Amino acid sequence: MPTLPKKIALVHDWLAIYTGSERVVEQILTLYPDADLFSLVEFLPAGQRDFIRGKAVKTSFMQHLPLARRHFRSYLPLMPIAIEQFDLTGYDLVISSSHAVAKGVITGPNQLHVSYIHSPIRYAWDMQHEYLREARLDRGLRGWLGRWLLHYIRLWDARTMNGVDAAATNSHFIARRIWKIYRREAEVIYPPVDTHYFQCQEKKEDFYLAVGRMVPYKKAALIVQAFAAMPDKQLVIIGDGPELNLVRRLATANIRVLGYQPTEVVADYMRRARAFLFAAQEDFGITPVEAQACGTPVIAYGAGGAAETIRGLEQPEPTGVFFDAQTVEAIQAAVGRFEEAEALISPAACRKNAERFSVETFRQRFSAFVINAWQQFNARQYPP
Repeated sequence: MPTLPKKIALVHDWLAIYTGSERVVEQILTLYPDADLFSLVEFLPAGQRDFIRGKAVKTSFMQHLPLARRHFRSYLPLMPIAIEQFDLTGYDLVISSSHAVAKGVITGPNQLHVSYIHSPIRYAWDMQHEYLREARLDRGLRGWLGRWLLHYIRLWDARTMNGVDAAATNSHFIARRIWKIYRREAEVIYPPVDTHYFQCQEKKEDFYLAVGRMVPYKKAALIVQAFAAMPDKQLVIIGDGPELNLVRRLATANIRVLGYQPTEVVADYMRRARAFLFAAQEDFGITPVEAQACGTPVIAYGAGGAAETIRGLEQPEPTGVFFDAQTVEAIQAAVGRFEEAEALISPAACRKNAERFSVETFRQRFSAFVINAWQQFNARQYPP
């Protein structure tokens, strides 16, 4: 058996807030505590730095560009060249955690590069037209410049996949996207969910819950509209973001809009809720799993990662109900189906299903993935 790598580098796109992809970084650093950490920029708030274990982050020239702290994403055209400037020549193993450009780091023939691909760059590939519309770059000279930039990003992104020796990803949904774009297989390793923190509660109260950042694709306003037309049902909605004021305007007497709440408050509502509403199409979607860990059924849009993390009514030991369209009518119909079949969904089944996505499971699977890739890399024979 070949010796395991001694010098390890972990490369993440950017470090600005602790969200889903950063939870993966946290667990990789738990597995490889001596790894050096690289990122295009690092602007973590003081209270959100614990997950990087006090490490000094090696950043790119983008860290020092004007207004980078608030607008680093606007420097997208510079990200490919910035990520290529990291000198990783002294490392045996390079792990990239990539939802944008991290997998584009340059490695040599004697270095193993494994990449956990949260998603190919969404706004450069199949979500290009939606991104251009939302950014108001779908017409005129600025539109042509935007399209040219994304064309360049696609060429660079496709080429850099050649430098990845082994790929993993967060769901079969994203694995299909990776195959479509790169024609490469990716091992599915579901991201870590802290199922220990979100404890199961058998007794539920008579309200529904929705939690998430209030941005258009999360469809918080759609959920509120659906419940505004069902005045006999109570909804609590938690989250902050650009659409918070819109959600508050749409809310009726049966809907409580709490805005941002700390994790302990969110967990308390999750434990007590009758069911959890989830209307987004996510790559994986952590909150539906957290709700199930609390023993709470989920009513979800049946696309993306949710289709893999929730067991529908047609499956043994169901944990939720799906709706097949992001419309008010579809959500209302799904709530009705849930109430008819509620007795079939047990808190114990929800909890059991959530435990498939535990932190411990992620660590075991990711560690095995890296060891297997390292052994294959060292065993590979090349022609002289």
